[in-house]
Amino acid sequence: MKARLSGGHFRMINEKLYTCTGKEALNYFQEEPSLFALYHAGYKMQMSNWPQQPVNVIIDWLKKKTPSLVVADFGCGDALIAKSVENKVYSLDLVSNDPNIIACDMSNAIIVAHMLQFKRYWSGLRGSAFCGCCQTPLDDSSIDVAVFCLSLMGTNYQSYIKEANRVLKPGGWLLIAEVKSRFDPNTGGANPEKFTNAISELGFKSVKKDFSNKMFILFYFTKKDKQNFKRKEIEWPLLKPCLYKRR
Repeated sequence: MKARLSGGHFRMINEKLYTCTGKEALNYFQEEPSLFALYHAGYKMQMSNWPQQPVNVIIDWLKKKTPSLVVADFGCGDALIAKSVENKVYSLDLVSNDPNIIACDMSNAIIVAHMLQFKRYWSGLRGSAFCGCCQTPLDDSSIDVAVFCLSLMGTNYQSYIKEANRVLKPGGWLLIAEVKSRFDPNTGGANPEKFTNAISELGFKSVKKDFSNKMFILFYFTKKDKQNFKRKEIEWPLLKPCLYKRR
């Protein structure tokens, strides 16, 4: 019975996160912080059914690179990437129960954590107390690798990618792992080529698309050295919500 109730709560929270903006999701968890832990417990249960998890693919990729690369993990969950690699990793998510995770709305990055709490853990963060800035506490062009692992959930997902573009160095990597069904045009998903083109128009070069896993897709981009600040308005495809059926 308890598992069934938890599963029902997970589906409810999951649907909320896929169908609201980042700001609305932040307010949702601020009103009931316990829901964040409940969501991640359900998420882990769902992931346990996958034969391979995208976060492990990303971790393996990072381990093949130099540990001097600085990483920003957008929507880090339990910060597994930071715990698994030697690199310096900035772990960002909506809620933090861990002093090593920065709590913020990553879409417009209104910081909700007291920055002094993180001062002894992080160097290079801006601000002091309850930063009201409109960006994550990361400097422009300060990150080598930006990661979104099953975390482009908000309806304004493009603003998350724009923030990653701001903090990435020229030549830096953008890695995006997403549920495969979100990119299946035959079932209402986005066309992966349109998604790739939109990110390319933002100022990235598509390096690789990995469709080999039956559960998820991995996109690899690098940030172009020269950015076009007069670019036309980008047409971002609507990403299909990933909703779990009741059992």
